[in-house]
Amino acid sequence: MALMPKRVKHRKSQRGRIRGNATRGNRVVFGEFGLQAMEGGWISAQTIEAGRIAAQQYVRGEGKLYIRIFPHKSITSIPLETRMGKGKGEPDFWAAVVRPGTVLYEVSGVTEQAARICLARLAHKMPIRVRMVKRT
Repeated sequence: MALMPKRVKHRKSQRGRIRGNATRGNRVVFGEFGLQAMEGGWISAQTIEAGRIAAQQYVRGEGKLYIRIFPHKSITSIPLETRMGKGKGEPDFWAAVVRPGTVLYEVSGVTEQAARICLARLAHKMPIRVRMVKRT
């Protein structure tokens, strides 16, 4: 099942805009290898889950996968062919706001070659450009 907050203070949020680079969550902490965002954007809960499944199938028993992002932002939409007015639409899906430099996923307990293949599979699912980074 897709990720979403248990409860929120406000059901609907404004779009906002993504400015600047990530100052927090921008280095590999839990694993040895990570997948880092190179551009900003929204990543939906469904996309995060699709990435988790793709990586988990490859890692299986030997390694561990860490998900470093969580979808806190509700994205609303109005039904198609609806006239102007009538207010803001209902929440459609939940998304994680990602700035450039944010580490999205981390992998530990696998070789570099295996991590490279695993993160490449993950990168195909992402709507933004990403790169593999190592722990420093």
